[in-house]
Amino acid sequence: IENNPQYMNRLSGITDIKTMNEDITNNQINKLVDSANLENLKIVKIKKHGVSVSPTILKYANDNEIDLIVMGTHGRRGLGHLFLGSVAEEIVRLSKSPVLTIREEEKPTLISKIDNILVPIDFSERSNVSIKYAIEIAKVYNSKLQLLHVLEDTIPAAYSLSGIMSIYDIDPNIEEKIKNNIEKVFKETIKTEVEHQSSVTNGHAVKEILNFANNNNTDLIVIATHGLTGIEHLMIGSVAEKVSRMAHCPVFITKSFGKDLLAK
Repeated sequence: IENNPQYMNRLSGITDIKTMNEDITNNQINKLVDSANLENLKIVKIKKHGVSVSPTILKYANDNEIDLIVMGTHGRRGLGHLFLGSVAEEIVRLSKSPVLTIREEEKPTLISKIDNILVPIDFSERSNVSIKYAIEIAKVYNSKLQLLHVLEDTIPAAYSLSGIMSIYDIDPNIEEKIKNNIEKVFKETIKTEVEHQSSVTNGHAVKEILNFANNNNTDLIVIATHGLTGIEHLMIGSVAEKVSRMAHCPVFITKSFGKDLLAK
């Protein structure tokens, strides 16, 4: 086989394509670094070969104890997302480190200016971790925290027979009680005073989070992911993944497992 000219020509062609791709990649990385004004940062340029992008990134992050992964997201919906999927979403779900996703926009949010940070709260340990991260970020940027709980107002059909059509029929003061619970959790979490506001909306979690962010000048969303895989993830999905894909602003996804960046 080694003496077969046809085989050698094919092998040479494959090598040429690989070299060409590496040259293109090098040029693109150099242009990106040069245009981003990163003079004060240490830059390490890494190229990896892999069958699939997500596992390759995750392996590199784990092997090198990466503290934070920053990724762009395309924001595709419907069939575009169904067929193409999202590398960022897989990274968000499986990374042991926090992930910052930034959606491609004509006028992106400047990370140097973060006035309002939205923190969706579901009173789980995961969202408590998000509050802690958001507080640390708010202290750096002197930001205001927007603490939001989405009340998914779904009532079993059997309740309608007794005239109960909404959870508000059971407890008209439920929003006020939830706000009080938010304040309680927040006070138990903070060690220093941070400006904040508590809000409650009702509806579908992803839609309400995105609507709130769009209508309240949110610059950054800090949200937790459950880290489910396989059938569990297929059935339950992830609010954090969907928000990271569709939000107009950067999204910082925290983990209740894996690497912890918070000072003890």
